[in-house]
Amino acid sequence: MVAVALIVPPDQPPEAYRDVALAADAAGLDELWVWEDCFAESGVAAAAAALAWTPRIRVGIGLMPVPLRTVALEAMEVATLARLFPGRLLPGFGHGVLDWMGQAGVRAQSPLTLLREHVDALRPLLAGEEVSRDGRYVQLDAVQLRWPPADVPPLLVGAIRERTLALAGELGDGVILTEGADVDAARERIATVREAWDAAGRDGVPAAVVFLSVPVDASAETIAAQIRALADVGATSVAVCLVDEVGGPPIGDARLLAAVDTVAAARALVRG
Repeated sequence: MVAVALIVPPDQPPEAYRDVALAADAAGLDELWVWEDCFAESGVAAAAAALAWTPRIRVGIGLMPVPLRTVALEAMEVATLARLFPGRLLPGFGHGVLDWMGQAGVRAQSPLTLLREHVDALRPLLAGEEVSRDGRYVQLDAVQLRWPPADVPPLLVGAIRERTLALAGELGDGVILTEGADVDAARERIATVREAWDAAGRDGVPAAVVFLSVPVDASAETIAAQIRALADVGATSVAVCLVDEVGGPPIGDARLLAAVDTVAAARALVRG
C-alpha cells in the first residue's frame, strides 16, 4: 500500500514546522518530509524536532547533500536519530545542487563518485562495523560508531539521471524522485532503479519515494488520482508538495497547514 506524505518546503521558517508536524500526525498521514535546501534549514535539525514533537509519523529528510558533511558525521547523526526514534527516520542523500555546493566551497569534481563513496561507507558504519576507506573523496581510518542503531533506517538516494538512478538501486535501499509528477518519467526512472537492484543480486524491491507537486487549491480527489497513478508505476511513497502553481515555488504561508486535511482526505480515498 502506497504511503502518503506531506512535504514541508524550505521557504517555511523553522518555527512554523511544529504546527504542521502535529497536524500531519493527527490527520493520519504516513510520512512528513523536510527539505535541506541551501541555505535554509538544516534537514537533520528539522527532522529531529518533528520526530520529537510527534508520536507516530515517519519523518524523511529529502535530501542531505553529501558534500556538506563527512560520512563519519553523517553516520553519527543518522545513528543518533535512529536510536532515539526507531523505525521512524527516512534519511535521503544526494550530490546536492552543484552551484550551491560551489558557494559553500565543497563542490566535488565528480559528484557521482563522492555520492558512491559516501553511501558505500555509510552502510557498514551504521551496521556497527569498523570502516577504513582510502577513496578519492572519502578517507576513513578504522572508524566505528560507539552507538550504532539496532534498526538501521533505509538509505534513500535522490536521483534524476540514469547513472545516479542506477546507484540508488545498486547501493541504496531506494530512490527519491524529486521530479516525479510526470508519470511516464517516474515509470522509467523506477524501472532503472529496479534493473540495477536486480543486477546487484538484491532481494525484494527498492523503495521509490516520489515528490508530487500539486496546486495548493487542488481537491482531494485530484490529489488521490495522481497518487494512484504514481503507485501504479511503482511508487511506494508519494510526498505531496503544495505549490502556488505547478512548476512554481513551494508555498510559504498558512495554506500549507490548512491543506493538511485535504492531503489526509486524499490518503483516505487512495486507501479506499
